[in-house]
Amino acid sequence: MSLPQKEEKKDFVQEKFSSVTEKYDFLNSLLSFGIDHLWRRSTIKTLSGVTGPVLDLCAGTLPLTRELFRQGHRYIVALDFCFDMLKFGVEKNKDKELINSLRAVCGDGENLPLKENSFSGFTVAFGIRNLSDLPKGFSEVFRILKPGGKGAILEFSRPTFFPFKILYFFYLQRILPQIGGLISGDKEAYRYLAESIKGFYSQKEVCQMLKDTGFIDITYRPMTLGIVTLYQCQKPL
Repeated sequence: MSLPQKEEKKDFVQEKFSSVTEKYDFLNSLLSFGIDHLWRRSTIKTLSGVTGPVLDLCAGTLPLTRELFRQGHRYIVALDFCFDMLKFGVEKNKDKELINSLRAVCGDGENLPLKENSFSGFTVAFGIRNLSDLPKGFSEVFRILKPGGKGAILEFSRPTFFPFKILYFFYLQRILPQIGGLISGDKEAYRYLAESIKGFYSQKEVCQMLKDTGFIDITYRPMTLGIVTLYQCQKPL
Protein backbone atom coordinates (compact mmCIF):
# COMPACT_ATOMS: atom_id res chain seq x y z
CA MET A 1 0.00 0.00 0.00
CA SER A 2 1.10 3.60 -0.53
CA LEU A 3 1.41 5.70 2.60
CA PRO A 4 -1.11 8.56 2.99
CA GLN A 5 0.29 12.09 3.15
CA LYS A 6 -0.42 15.25 5.19
CA GLU A 7 -4.12 15.81 6.06
CA GLU A 8 -5.08 12.53 4.40
CA LYS A 9 -2.66 10.80 6.76
CA LYS A 10 -4.27 12.37 9.83
CA ASP A 11 -7.71 11.12 8.87
CA PHE A 12 -6.42 7.69 7.89
CA VAL A 13 -4.41 7.14 11.08
CA GLN A 14 -7.25 8.34 13.30
CA GLU A 15 -9.69 5.98 11.59
CA LYS A 16 -7.33 3.00 11.83
CA PHE A 17 -6.48 3.54 15.48
CA SER A 18 -10.17 3.81 16.32
CA SER A 19 -10.83 0.53 14.56
CA VAL A 20 -8.20 -1.44 16.52
CA THR A 21 -8.59 0.27 19.91
CA GLU A 22 -9.87 -2.67 21.94
CA LYS A 23 -7.18 -5.07 20.66
CA TYR A 24 -4.34 -2.53 20.53
CA ASP A 25 -2.55 -3.30 23.80
CA PHE A 26 -2.95 -7.05 23.41
CA LEU A 27 -1.56 -6.97 19.87
CA ASN A 28 1.36 -4.76 20.87
CA SER A 29 2.46 -7.38 23.38
CA LEU A 30 1.72 -10.33 21.11
CA LEU A 31 3.46 -8.95 18.02
CA SER A 32 6.51 -7.82 19.99
CA PHE A 33 6.65 -11.11 21.95
CA GLY A 34 6.16 -9.12 25.16
CA ILE A 35 9.30 -7.02 24.78
CA ASP A 36 7.31 -3.79 24.42
CA HIS A 37 6.99 -3.57 28.23
CA LEU A 38 10.78 -3.54 28.58
CA TRP A 39 11.10 -0.88 25.87
CA ARG A 40 8.67 1.40 27.69
CA ARG A 41 10.36 0.81 31.03
CA SER A 42 13.73 1.82 29.55
CA THR A 43 12.17 4.91 27.99
CA ILE A 44 10.74 6.25 31.24
CA LYS A 45 13.95 5.52 33.16
CA THR A 46 15.65 8.21 31.09
CA LEU A 47 13.36 10.76 32.80
CA SER A 48 14.20 9.56 36.33
CA GLY A 49 15.55 12.98 37.35
CA VAL A 50 12.58 14.89 35.96
CA THR A 51 10.17 16.46 38.46
CA GLY A 52 7.05 18.35 37.52
CA PRO A 53 4.54 17.92 34.69
CA VAL A 54 5.24 15.39 31.93
CA LEU A 55 3.47 15.22 28.58
CA ASP A 56 2.81 11.79 27.11
CA LEU A 57 2.32 12.66 23.44
CA CYS A 58 0.44 10.26 21.12
CA ALA A 59 -0.61 8.49 24.32
CA GLY A 60 -3.09 6.10 22.70
CA THR A 61 -4.55 3.70 25.27
CA LEU A 62 -2.06 5.03 27.88
CA PRO A 63 0.54 2.23 28.19
CA LEU A 64 3.39 4.73 28.51
CA THR A 65 1.32 6.88 30.87
CA ARG A 66 0.91 3.86 33.14
CA GLU A 67 4.68 3.32 33.10
CA LEU A 68 5.27 6.99 33.94
CA PHE A 69 2.99 6.60 36.94
CA ARG A 70 4.62 3.32 37.96
CA GLN A 71 8.00 5.04 38.03
CA GLY A 72 6.78 7.86 40.28
CA HIS A 73 5.50 10.65 38.04
CA ARG A 74 2.36 12.22 39.49
CA TYR A 75 1.40 15.00 37.07
CA ILE A 76 0.88 13.55 33.61
CA VAL A 77 -0.94 14.98 30.62
CA ALA A 78 -1.79 12.22 28.14
CA LEU A 79 -2.59 13.64 24.72
CA ASP A 80 -3.80 11.87 21.60
CA PHE A 81 -5.95 12.89 18.65
CA CYS A 82 -7.90 9.60 18.70
CA PHE A 83 -10.68 10.05 21.24
CA ASP A 84 -11.66 6.36 21.20
CA MET A 85 -8.18 5.28 22.29
CA LEU A 86 -7.95 7.84 25.09
CA LYS A 87 -11.43 6.96 26.36
CA PHE A 88 -10.63 3.25 26.33
CA GLY A 89 -7.32 3.83 28.13
CA VAL A 90 -8.90 5.92 30.88
CA GLU A 91 -11.80 3.51 31.41
CA LYS A 92 -9.41 0.54 31.52
CA ASN A 93 -7.45 2.04 34.43
CA LYS A 94 -8.98 1.31 37.83
CA ASP A 95 -6.21 2.86 39.95
CA LYS A 96 -7.77 5.99 41.48
CA GLU A 97 -4.37 7.49 42.28
CA LEU A 98 -3.33 7.15 38.64
CA ILE A 99 -6.57 8.74 37.46
CA ASN A 100 -6.03 11.62 39.89
CA SER A 101 -2.50 12.09 38.51
CA LEU A 102 -3.70 12.14 34.91
CA ARG A 103 -5.27 14.67 32.61
CA ALA A 104 -6.35 13.15 29.30
CA VAL A 105 -6.53 15.60 26.39
CA CYS A 106 -7.79 14.90 22.89
CA GLY A 107 -5.68 17.10 20.65
CA ASP A 108 -3.37 17.39 17.66
CA GLY A 109 0.33 16.69 18.26
CA GLU A 110 1.19 19.29 15.63
CA ASN A 111 -0.87 22.01 17.32
CA LEU A 112 -0.74 21.33 21.05
CA PRO A 113 -3.47 23.02 23.13
CA LEU A 114 -0.91 23.59 25.90
CA LYS A 115 0.97 26.60 27.28
CA GLU A 116 4.59 27.20 26.34
CA ASN A 117 7.32 26.50 28.91
CA SER A 118 4.92 24.48 31.07
CA PHE A 119 6.28 20.89 31.09
CA SER A 120 9.39 19.40 32.67
CA GLY A 121 9.49 16.50 30.23
CA PHE A 122 7.78 14.75 27.36
CA THR A 123 7.53 11.17 26.15
CA VAL A 124 6.33 9.56 22.93
CA ALA A 125 6.10 5.84 22.23
CA PHE A 126 5.52 4.72 18.64
CA GLY A 127 3.83 8.00 17.77
CA ILE A 128 6.18 10.28 15.85
CA ARG A 129 5.88 7.96 12.82
CA ASN A 130 2.21 8.86 12.62
CA LEU A 131 2.61 12.63 12.56
CA SER A 132 1.98 14.15 9.14
CA ASP A 133 4.58 16.90 9.76
CA LEU A 134 7.29 15.64 12.12
CA PRO A 135 9.33 18.88 12.30
CA LYS A 136 6.14 20.72 13.32
CA GLY A 137 5.50 18.13 16.01
CA PHE A 138 9.02 18.56 17.34
CA SER A 139 8.64 22.35 17.36
CA GLU A 140 5.47 22.01 19.42
CA VAL A 141 7.01 19.82 22.14
CA PHE A 142 9.99 22.19 22.19
CA ARG A 143 7.58 25.10 22.74
CA ILE A 144 5.74 23.54 25.69
CA LEU A 145 8.92 22.34 27.44
CA LYS A 146 10.43 24.44 30.22
CA PRO A 147 14.09 25.43 29.71
CA GLY A 148 16.13 22.39 30.69
CA GLY A 149 13.18 20.06 30.06
CA LYS A 150 13.92 16.59 28.72
CA GLY A 151 12.38 14.36 26.07
CA ALA A 152 12.34 10.60 25.54
CA ILE A 153 11.12 9.18 22.24
CA LEU A 154 10.62 5.48 21.52
CA GLU A 155 10.04 4.57 17.89
CA PHE A 156 10.32 1.64 15.51
CA SER A 157 13.42 1.55 13.34
CA ARG A 158 15.06 -0.75 10.84
CA PRO A 159 17.72 -3.33 11.83
CA THR A 160 21.09 -3.07 10.05
CA PHE A 161 22.50 -6.54 10.76
CA PHE A 162 21.87 -8.18 7.38
CA PRO A 163 20.66 -11.71 8.28
CA PHE A 164 18.34 -10.39 10.98
CA LYS A 165 17.17 -7.55 8.71
CA ILE A 166 15.96 -10.07 6.09
CA LEU A 167 14.12 -12.11 8.73
CA TYR A 168 12.59 -9.03 10.32
CA PHE A 169 11.29 -7.60 7.06
CA PHE A 170 9.73 -10.95 6.16
CA TYR A 171 7.94 -10.91 9.53
CA LEU A 172 6.94 -7.27 9.04
CA GLN A 173 5.50 -7.72 5.57
CA ARG A 174 4.10 -11.24 5.60
CA ILE A 175 3.31 -12.30 9.17
CA LEU A 176 2.48 -9.17 11.17
CA PRO A 177 -0.37 -7.94 8.90
CA GLN A 178 -1.93 -11.41 8.86
CA ILE A 179 -1.93 -11.83 12.65
CA GLY A 180 -2.85 -8.20 13.34
CA GLY A 181 -5.64 -8.26 10.77
CA LEU A 182 -7.06 -11.55 11.99
CA ILE A 183 -7.26 -10.45 15.63
CA SER A 184 -8.18 -6.78 15.18
CA GLY A 185 -10.42 -7.19 12.14
CA ASP A 186 -8.52 -4.49 10.25
CA LYS A 187 -5.68 -5.90 8.15
CA GLU A 188 -5.08 -2.54 6.48
CA ALA A 189 -4.12 -0.99 9.83
CA TYR A 190 -1.28 -3.49 10.22
CA ARG A 191 -0.21 -3.17 6.60
CA TYR A 192 0.10 0.54 7.33
CA LEU A 193 2.21 -0.28 10.41
CA ALA A 194 4.62 -2.32 8.30
CA GLU A 195 4.86 0.25 5.51
CA SER A 196 5.26 3.18 7.90
CA ILE A 197 8.21 1.45 9.58
CA LYS A 198 9.84 0.74 6.22
CA GLY A 199 9.34 4.31 5.03
CA PHE A 200 10.27 6.17 8.23
CA TYR A 201 13.32 8.39 8.69
CA SER A 202 16.69 6.98 9.73
CA GLN A 203 17.97 7.56 13.28
CA LYS A 204 20.39 10.22 12.03
CA GLU A 205 17.61 12.04 10.19
CA VAL A 206 15.43 12.08 13.33
CA CYS A 207 18.36 13.41 15.37
CA GLN A 208 19.01 16.13 12.78
CA MET A 209 15.36 17.22 12.96
CA LEU A 210 15.63 17.45 16.75
CA LYS A 211 18.82 19.51 16.39
CA ASP A 212 17.20 21.80 13.81
CA THR A 213 14.33 22.35 16.25
CA GLY A 214 16.76 23.60 18.89
CA PHE A 215 17.21 20.58 21.12
CA ILE A 216 20.62 19.75 22.62
CA ASP A 217 22.24 16.65 24.16
CA ILE A 218 20.60 14.51 21.48
CA THR A 219 21.39 10.79 21.61
CA TYR A 220 19.89 7.63 20.21
CA ARG A 221 20.17 4.02 21.30
CA PRO A 222 18.99 1.10 19.13
CA MET A 223 17.39 -1.72 21.13
CA THR A 224 16.58 -5.36 20.34
CA LEU A 225 18.91 -5.49 17.33
CA GLY A 226 17.57 -2.20 16.02
CA ILE A 227 13.84 -3.03 15.93
CA VAL A 228 13.25 0.09 18.02
CA THR A 229 15.30 3.16 18.88
CA LEU A 230 15.25 5.27 22.02
CA TYR A 231 16.01 8.96 21.43
CA GLN A 232 16.83 11.48 24.16
CA CYS A 233 16.99 15.26 23.95
CA GLN A 234 16.87 18.39 26.08
CA LYS A 235 15.72 21.99 25.71
CA PRO A 236 18.55 24.44 26.48
CA LEU A 237 18.44 26.36 29.78
